[in-house]
Amino acid sequence: MPFQFGVPQGVHRTTVSRWVREVVGLLAARAPRLDRALKRIARSSGGVVLLDGSLIRTRRRTGAGNRKNYSGKHKCHGLLVIALTDERSLLVWVSAVRPGHTSEITACRHDKLTAHLRAAGLGAIADLGFVGLDGSGRDSDPAVITSYKAARNRPLTRGQRLSNKALAAVRAPVEQGFAHLKNWRVLGKVRTDPKWATALVRALLVFTNQEVAR
Repeated sequence: MPFQFGVPQGVHRTTVSRWVREVVGLLAARAPRLDRALKRIARSSGGVVLLDGSLIRTRRRTGAGNRKNYSGKHKCHGLLVIALTDERSLLVWVSAVRPGHTSEITACRHDKLTAHLRAAGLGAIADLGFVGLDGSGRDSDPAVITSYKAARNRPLTRGQRLSNKALAAVRAPVEQGFAHLKNWRVLGKVRTDPKWATALVRALLVFTNQEVAR
């Protein structure tokens, strides 16, 4: 641990913390931007990316200012991050971290994800949480493909159920990609500062891909 390493040398804890933040910032700067990540996938003959969102749980804090970090979907406090992986479960991009009450669709629209996908000529496969993200008309090829959602008075057909099963199998690598990222124990100690959490997650993206590629 950095602090344990610095103590024998008489280095103050605040100095070590500053060093850690500087290193994390440098690593985060190496994380790929969305447009560049998609262009790289397109150049490698990839046709689709896998899209998902995940909540990074944070320590609960009292006060009205912390209410925005409560996720009604997950019933806990946390910060939301959106990620894209390729078909081999390699993380290719992570979004800025946002308060837990933010919906996945809202986060994607803030990043203009569908516009970037169309510009790169790619499609994304996502779960039901992203239904409605792609506002393209019926005559346009969708930028985001999701499973079919059953209605209260309209159950899924056999063909739709089979399609959902096939999409779930295709989406498995994105869950593996998030699992690799969440293996870093430091994420379990994240507080509610989105700016610091964004830098940390992007730095860990760089580390994660290096570990997976070894």
